[in-house]
Amino acid sequence: MRALTSEQYRLTPFHTRLAIYSSGGPFLDGYLLSVIGVALVQITPALHLTTVWEGLIASSTLIGMFFGGALGGGLTDRFGRQLLYRWDLAAILICSLVQLWVSNGEMLFLLRLLIGVAVGADYPIATALSAEFMSPRHRGPVIGGLVSMWFVGAAAAYLVGEALQRLGPDGWRWMLASAAFPAAVFIVMRRGTPESPRWLRQKGRSAEAQAVIRHVYGEQPPSEYQSSWAGNEVGPAALFTSGYGPRLAFTSLFWTCAIVPLFAVYAFSPTILVALGLTGDFANVGSSVVAALFLLGTLLSIPLINVLGRRRLIVHSFLWSALALLLLALFPQSGAGVTSALFAAYAVCIGGTQVMEWVYPNELFPTAVRGTAMGIAASLSRIGAAIGTYLTPIALQRFGIGITMMWAAGITFVGFLICLWMAPETTGQSLEESAAI
Repeated sequence: MRALTSEQYRLTPFHTRLAIYSSGGPFLDGYLLSVIGVALVQITPALHLTTVWEGLIASSTLIGMFFGGALGGGLTDRFGRQLLYRWDLAAILICSLVQLWVSNGEMLFLLRLLIGVAVGADYPIATALSAEFMSPRHRGPVIGGLVSMWFVGAAAAYLVGEALQRLGPDGWRWMLASAAFPAAVFIVMRRGTPESPRWLRQKGRSAEAQAVIRHVYGEQPPSEYQSSWAGNEVGPAALFTSGYGPRLAFTSLFWTCAIVPLFAVYAFSPTILVALGLTGDFANVGSSVVAALFLLGTLLSIPLINVLGRRRLIVHSFLWSALALLLLALFPQSGAGVTSALFAAYAVCIGGTQVMEWVYPNELFPTAVRGTAMGIAASLSRIGAAIGTYLTPIALQRFGIGITMMWAAGITFVGFLICLWMAPETTGQSLEESAAI
């Protein structure tokens, strides 16, 4: 049986479907994190929330993702990618619908915490499955493309929120419950997805792995599927005690620096836009425009993953987005035109870091712990994101928009320094090569 090389290998309809199905997690993540920003306008008076509870509810999904990422990563490495591929979305569907009957802040916090656990679990499950089916040439762009669905979900949430708030004082209930619909769609779409052949081979189930390869690629699979995948037999403890420790630190730290400012902006986008002098309908509808700009940034970054390489892309992305935030901090009342341009510059430039949040963790670790590493990196990054989201309304109230944006710029610049020091280059490498130490 003659194998195809990576250059001869083309994406099949199966890979296209897998990418679409796997995008359900980031779509729901963006949707859930953004719709709460619109819904809180009605939730706060309806449930008599204090500023503390407002921040807790806004960050509850992020807190849940901290637990979900680590849990889902460990489970998918132990029991497989396919097993949990639909059950995590089922949990999101159920908890979203239950929000229709929320009666207090504590209940809402708990439900959104559970939703966050399910969303966090999907990150390592779906991305590991996608990475292990892709060739070196397509892996980065495809996995980076999944991230773009976060911003599609965010834009959809702002538009849906704007429409549903017109239903009256209980419109927020329908906003929060509306996430059940896309969850149900993706559950149906994911039916029948095969198990990762790399995971099967790593578990010693070679016959099953070969059957999946034939089913997906026919009699001429890519050459990398003919090589041994049995190397790098490490357990979860090796992530902290071996050469993989610095890689785990790198992915966790740069991810944290990328999403702390971004998540805070998304959770309180209407408030921030007003503080920057953009008032009126733009405070809500404009948030959808901002989400579209973030989406544009990721879409522009996807082809650059292979053209510039992983390292150059993420270093430049952090540098120029930090500069945009710094200028917003120094000139917070510079007029609608300048403010809009700087906000757009940040949204577009940060796209490179966003696509690399999923590419690097899936390339730097072997199959045996790929899901665990991805889950831990996602979980650790959510600690800072949750703190940042919780503190944003407090910072805006006490210190104003200038100081708040200055902190965001500083965190982003730290991300630039981390990547300048630690970011490796994995472009063109197979998963076995990029994960080797």
